[in-house]
Amino acid sequence: MTPRPPSTDHAVALLPWGNVIEEFLDSIGVSMETFVGEFTGSWMFRYVAALREVGVRTVLVFVSARVVRTTRVTHAPTGATMYFLPAGRLHRLLRSRMRLPFGPEGNSVRQAFGTIRGLKLLAYPLLVPARELVLYVSTPLGPLRRVLREERCGVILCQEYEYPRFDVCVALGAVLRLPVFGTFQGGDYWRNHFEPWLRPLAMRRCAGLIIGSAREVARVRERYRLPPARIARIFNPVDVRAWQGTARHSARARLGIPADARVLVWHGRVSIWPKGLDILLTAWERVRAERPGQILRLLLVGTGPDAGRLQERMGRAPRPDIHWVNEFVHDPAVIREYLAAGDVYAFPSRHEGFPVAPLEAMAAGLPVVAADAQGVADILEDGEASGGIIVPTEDAAAFAAALGRLLDDEGLRHELGRRARVRAEVAFSLEAVGQQLSRFLGVGPGEPEVRG
Repeated sequence: MTPRPPSTDHAVALLPWGNVIEEFLDSIGVSMETFVGEFTGSWMFRYVAALREVGVRTVLVFVSARVVRTTRVTHAPTGATMYFLPAGRLHRLLRSRMRLPFGPEGNSVRQAFGTIRGLKLLAYPLLVPARELVLYVSTPLGPLRRVLREERCGVILCQEYEYPRFDVCVALGAVLRLPVFGTFQGGDYWRNHFEPWLRPLAMRRCAGLIIGSAREVARVRERYRLPPARIARIFNPVDVRAWQGTARHSARARLGIPADARVLVWHGRVSIWPKGLDILLTAWERVRAERPGQILRLLLVGTGPDAGRLQERMGRAPRPDIHWVNEFVHDPAVIREYLAAGDVYAFPSRHEGFPVAPLEAMAAGLPVVAADAQGVADILEDGEASGGIIVPTEDAAAFAAALGRLLDDEGLRHELGRRARVRAEVAFSLEAVGQQLSRFLGVGPGEPEVRG
């Protein structure tokens, strides 16, 4: 189906999670130029494509530490308008004093700020709210307001509703009389000072929340007492048309993988604990030990902050049974080739929101073995009938058993792969998700637009 051209009368401003965009890009080794010119490896670009399917234009708005004025560019792969806004002055001042502002180190103010000359020990508790304030003042409200008006945005959509940017945008939306929505992609960033006061207010004032995981829907309803109509259970989309057509034998030949090997594949961000890569490697060793003399390969695709630790875990010497592409691959055609080389897709994550990686594998026709992280039960809601096997998180033995079952049974692999492809086409296509998003956000042809 040919997508309809986007409407210039209906625009959604999409603001991704995070403090400044460089904190994400630097962690995966992607430059700003590559991000603008080539990058598509994020849920946000799939939202862009899904909304375009139903005639809705998306404007992506980022906060940057490396621009001095608002910069407007076009995202080459999707054609979406992108804005990079300079971080606010107070944010830059606070951030300049901070050494480790985020992550588990945030529990220690000394770790976050280091030693500040002239500051007495008793004064350090005063820096606790300052460390959290930096997250609230990173979004520059004046430049954002000008972008919303210039692009005639009728809706603000924020990634992660339990994050300070969402609270700030809900307040701005109230001033501009714009509806503000939040979407859940796995974030859980609750802190202890401003958020207990501001978050419930933001939740009550927001227009609605988009959540793919039934488990998360239940948690949010219980915690914030939101009425069911304010929450839409909408899955992340995948372009199922782009994930087919690569021949397995040619993909393996280009990668140097034996044609008769049985191949397990994983791709994503190398962050060992949340992605469960330690579980995967433990399970892999068990699979290999139980099948001596068989030609087995583990194909890992991706890099990230734990790439060095992963290398240590596997050993410094090259291993013939593991083929690791240690780079962040953002070209769908290249990812498709890696997936085409596989027989089974492994997804051992401990922490997710609504993961995209298994959707891509399913669209490529691979059966999936997945740990029961958040969102997985929604993707494979009928278990094997949906194309995969779900095992408990943290259970390497169960993970290995499920992998072995599929690696040993070619007929079962092919049948579950076929079911996975059907599931992707029916539930996660751009058109299906785009229609749901358009209706819930209240934008699109025939829908009323709200402007500030």
